[in-house]
Amino acid sequence: KHAGMPVEIGLAEAHQTLVLNGLRSRVTLQSDGQLKSGRDVAVAALLGAEEFGFATAPLIALGCIMMRKCHMNTCPVGIATQDEDLRKKFVGQPEHVVNFLWLVAEEVRGYMAQLGYRTFTEMVGKTERLTVDEAKLGPKSSTLDLSPILMPAQPLMPEETMYKIMEQDHGIPDRLDSKLMPQVKAAIEAGTPVKVTSDIVNIDRSFGAIISNYVSQKWGEDGLPAGTIHFDLKGHAGQSLGFTLAPGVSVHVEGDANDYTGKGLSGGELVVYPSRELGEDFKRAAHKHMIVGNTCLYGATKGTAFYSGRAGERFCVRNSGAIAVVEGVGDHGCEYMTGGRAVILGSTGNNFAAGMSGGIAFVYDADGTFADRCNMEMVGLSSVADNAEDAAELRGYVEAHAEKTGSVLAKEFLANWEESAAKFTKVLPHDYARVLAERAARAALAGAEVKSSQSA
Repeated sequence: KHAGMPVEIGLAEAHQTLVLNGLRSRVTLQSDGQLKSGRDVAVAALLGAEEFGFATAPLIALGCIMMRKCHMNTCPVGIATQDEDLRKKFVGQPEHVVNFLWLVAEEVRGYMAQLGYRTFTEMVGKTERLTVDEAKLGPKSSTLDLSPILMPAQPLMPEETMYKIMEQDHGIPDRLDSKLMPQVKAAIEAGTPVKVTSDIVNIDRSFGAIISNYVSQKWGEDGLPAGTIHFDLKGHAGQSLGFTLAPGVSVHVEGDANDYTGKGLSGGELVVYPSRELGEDFKRAAHKHMIVGNTCLYGATKGTAFYSGRAGERFCVRNSGAIAVVEGVGDHGCEYMTGGRAVILGSTGNNFAAGMSGGIAFVYDADGTFADRCNMEMVGLSSVADNAEDAAELRGYVEAHAEKTGSVLAKEFLANWEESAAKFTKVLPHDYARVLAERAARAALAGAEVKSSQSA
């Protein structure tokens, strides 16, 4: 609370700068940050905004009571939690948000009428209609000079419009997805397997997003069977490779990838491994080199990812269901993770598992120092060797990693599995452990009741 910059400062400055440089006509300026009423929207519009983002207010309309426990999996009204019992308490409806926004729009219309504007765009950027209410100034606030915020932008560039009128060409037809779509479109429509080979370069960003959108439009959330649409790519993938990759779409990259690889992964498969042209010596040392960038698998919900090499910082942040295997990570791994599995076959950076409330991580701890780099506030550590089920689950992930990427490191672990498994540490959030225990108890009780009724 009371942190960050007031939206009025950033909004006014952005609007004035865009107008001054003759760019305002090309840009949609969106404002968000504690917008809760029609008056807030009207003020933001007069300062230059034409789109508005709402977050806190719609959450409250859905039943949020601002307990500020979103990261702890204990939301008492069932909004920010994976706990099935707590989620039953959620009573929000889409109509609640719709009704709130209708009321906001109605209030905005009232302010427009007072100011004499018939259309919303007429009031965008009309900063001269704002004045300081002297009666509300205190001893400190009266010393503030608000003239830079209230300075009209139109005189800076009289011929420039105050809102967007010009569409930009984002080059979507030139994106790699669009170029490869003709080769997979018929297969997507028929649901038949297809395999496509192509080069990829680092300006090919968010590869897979457009194709995944087409899959989702045709087949819905469930997508296609695993591996139906298969891409073998070679080169250096740009940012957000596999963004929101849909079920049934597999993307294999021989080379490397940039930041945000697997961002929002939604059921597809991502595999990244070093170029074969680098030779066997590099392949054996792949676990020492970066293969993907920072913030990989941010917000992933399901799917699988295998990276034969190290990842950067914030690996699997806010992962809620994807399964990922990598050979080392930087700082803040598995931060705010709420579900899924993360298998780290090498060293980690500091602050691992900060805010982690769900899911499980398996970390290879060769020298026994992982606990010093793990944030223990919300998680507990145990040895994988102490639990046969954990060891079997982990082995399955390592085997899949070896098969998908040809990882020499994974094959070495499998060749001497008992010794390797003994060096893996299981990271389990306390709340998630409680939920798993409760589920197991309910399942056991249900099984006992079924058995009892059959005996009767």
